[in-house]
Amino acid sequence: MQGVRLITGILMMAFAVHGCYGVRERLHPIVLVPGSGGNQLEGKLSEKYKPSSLLCRPWGREKNEWFRLWFDISVIIPSFTKCFAERMTLYYDPKAKDYHNAPGVETRVPHFGSVLSLRYLDPNLNRHITAYMEPLISSIEDIGYIDEENLFGAPYDFRYGLNSSVGSKFLKDLKTLIENAYFSNGEVPTILISHSLGGLWVLRLLCQNPMSWRQKYVKHFIALSAPWGGTVQELITFASGYTLGVPLVDPLLVRGEQRSSESNMWLLPSPRIFGHRSLVITPNKTYSAKNMPQFLEDIGFSQGVEPYIKRVLPITGELPAPGVPVTCLIGSGIETPETLFYERSEFDTQPAVVNGDGDGTVNMVSLLAAFEEWSSVEEQVVKVVKFPGVSHTSILKVDESLRKIVSEISRINSLSLSSVIRFGRA
Repeated sequence: MQGVRLITGILMMAFAVHGCYGVRERLHPIVLVPGSGGNQLEGKLSEKYKPSSLLCRPWGREKNEWFRLWFDISVIIPSFTKCFAERMTLYYDPKAKDYHNAPGVETRVPHFGSVLSLRYLDPNLNRHITAYMEPLISSIEDIGYIDEENLFGAPYDFRYGLNSSVGSKFLKDLKTLIENAYFSNGEVPTILISHSLGGLWVLRLLCQNPMSWRQKYVKHFIALSAPWGGTVQELITFASGYTLGVPLVDPLLVRGEQRSSESNMWLLPSPRIFGHRSLVITPNKTYSAKNMPQFLEDIGFSQGVEPYIKRVLPITGELPAPGVPVTCLIGSGIETPETLFYERSEFDTQPAVVNGDGDGTVNMVSLLAAFEEWSSVEEQVVKVVKFPGVSHTSILKVDESLRKIVSEISRINSLSLSSVIRFGRA
């Protein structure tokens, strides 16, 4: 009789998992959190918007009409790069201790809760070129997940950081999305999957909520290419501008906009992780993660010193364990900026770069920081899976990493199935 009950229980669970006889799948819902620039962003220009030139006027659209701000193909046309930059630039108000858009520029994030704006940064362009999470999302859908049913996206305005009002609202919305996913899927806890900067957002959400909340609503955290301790690449962004490999763009035209991004400042090398390593070397000075305020001053960005000291350092000075199982999937063996050399003590030219190990964007010491910090924490499960030759963004696309991500999701779902079967047998 006991054997019959066991077989019956297994069959019932199999029907539930595979959707047999019309029984709905009961998978752990998934919430995807993209990295910086990993979702669409829309803008609207009001009468207060004062373009710097006639080229920056809202040609082809009326004022107060929403349009795609990111990704905007016009950014690759030198004449329009400045227009794009001035619309994306943030401004820090020391009195309000907060960031805000340029006057006359309003922004919004479309399709929160859906994966729609995570698939392609611009679905109207060549989809291969603007695909972001599409390969990953399609792979997840292939094992039974459906958008806005048990698969959810959490796009956000990636220019803002944790301490801004916009960032605080995103964390509240993300928390609500996780809770709604839990309840709409029969009180099954979620699997959180992040890419790049999204991993830092997920970590902060987990750590600012009670352990009881984390254990109730979150089953597992899968972090892809997470820059736990920032990147040396970000120093190039602040010092000389960085075009993300987009051709024809003058990095100096976007440098001001990139410096204004609070989240970019969050990604500067963490003193906790990088310590006293020499990261930037000029004829007169050497900079490590320990003297970032002086670096910001010397590159001509003194207005960034106060927000860095008061808003960023308190965050990057610690790397608390999240209290839920974590799997870190990272690329390795890709040349990644490790030390920057400037021939002169000015930063309007691109530096000579000495590379080290990493995923092409994030240094290995940063990619491994979570494992180094948490592996000794009692009851904190953390593991790392490396993919040699896989870059920071290709981890979302290549077959090897996609198979592993799907395998990890299936393993987590299988563990829950096994637990139910063991419980039923007992």
